[in-house]
Order: sequence, then structure tokens, then C-alpha cells
Amino acid sequence: MNKALIFDCDGVLADTERDGHLVAFNQMWREHGVDWQWSLEQYAEKVKIGGGKERMFSLRQDEDFRAVYPVPESEEAWWNIVTGWHKRKSAIYKELISSGAIPGRPGIKRLAESALANGWLLAVGSTSAIASVKAVLYQVMGVELASQFAGVFAGDMVKAKKPAPDIYNLAVAQLNLDPANCIVVEDSRNGLLAATAAGISCIVTYNDLTKDEDFSEAAIVISDFGEPGNESITIAQNLTQAKPNQYFSVDDLEQVLVN
Repeated sequence: MNKALIFDCDGVLADTERDGHLVAFNQMWREHGVDWQWSLEQYAEKVKIGGGKERMFSLRQDEDFRAVYPVPESEEAWWNIVTGWHKRKSAIYKELISSGAIPGRPGIKRLAESALANGWLLAVGSTSAIASVKAVLYQVMGVELASQFAGVFAGDMVKAKKPAPDIYNLAVAQLNLDPANCIVVEDSRNGLLAATAAGISCIVTYNDLTKDEDFSEAAIVISDFGEPGNESITIAQNLTQAKPNQYFSVDDLEQVLVN
């Protein structure tokens, strides 16, 4: 059965949470005349909630937000407002991605190319809107490589978002995979829990928003995949037989799968 490497999108393919989504949320509120801006620290807490609409929906419980915006009592009315905001936020985000302002994380394209050349299927499993995910995928990987991904699973394809395993269960089912032959790359505890619940080994590449989270269930936790000739990657945890040195290679990927 095929081996598969399944990437999360935000924070894995690129630092899109900090440099993309947060920027887009704040610009959207300015455009709508809403006196509200998320700081990096506040957003680090919000990313623990899967989905952009869900993050904004949670503001109805925030007394500071309610002090600057008249949140309707009806959940349906509030959801309709949030949905409208999210549509504009997504458009801003796609503009940011298309501008090339957010580069791919170190080693992400190199590892995808090597894995594909060595017979691995490639896919994406994300809680973000599918249009946003595809925008990042094509920007980071390039059209030729991105078009060879076996599947992009995202957004509202499943009802329950991470940490529920639904998006990874869907990928496994639709691509006819065995979870034991798959590896997920995540950057957050929610993503790690989703992969683990789906029975899939998980590599974590942490970032500034997630570096202090608990990744104890991960097969290996690293700063990024690195590049030959660049500074060596940092290995925070390694429960596998992989022995990455300066960068993480497809041989290391095979060792994670063996584990």
C-alpha cells in the first residue's frame, strides 16, 4: 500500500498564522470599523481553536470585545456576522499569499519533492478554508509540484475540526491509505492530537506561536526541516530511529515510518 506524507497547512507549509491570518483578521476589522485588534499573544491562544470562523465566533464570550462591539444575543445572527467578516478576511489573506510576502518554511518544498520522487503520495489536511489552503500550497510548492498532490482536504469537508481526527480520517479513506503507512506534519497540539487519534505518526515542526505547547505524543519534534548549507535544525524530541543532522531528509522520513 502507498506511503503518504500529509501536511497541515498553516504554520507548516509557511508561517501563515502569524504573518497571514493574524494580519488579515486585523485588517478586516479596521475595514469594518470594528475597534478590535488581536495581539500576537492573544492570537496564540486563539489558534488553539480550529477554524477562523470559530475563532471569531468565540469572541461573543469575550467581555473586552463585547465592550467595543454590540454582539447579538442570537447565535445564528452572530454566526451570520462572523461569516461575512470571514469572507472578507479570506480575500485579504489570499491577496497576501499571492503577493509572495510569506515564504515557505525551510525545507518544506525540498522534502516534498524528495518524498514524491521516492514514491510517497503527498496530501494536505487542514481546518482552513480550501481556497486559502490551495493558495498557500501553490505559492509554496509551485504549480508543478502542487498539482501532483494526491489530495487537498480542508475547511468544511468535515464537521468536526482538529483536534478531532476527521480531516485525517477523510484523507485516509479517500486516498485508500493505511494509517500505519502515513506520516502527518503538524505545528500545533490540536493537529498532533488529530493525527494521533487517526492512528497516524506525527512530525511536529513548531513555530513562534506553538513552541511552548505539549508535543509529547509526537514521533519527533523539530524546529523545521532545514536546508543543506543552512544552520542545523533543532531537535526538541525524538522517539524514532531517525537521526537528522543538519536537515531532515527523506531517509529520516522512512525511519519515522519504520518506528
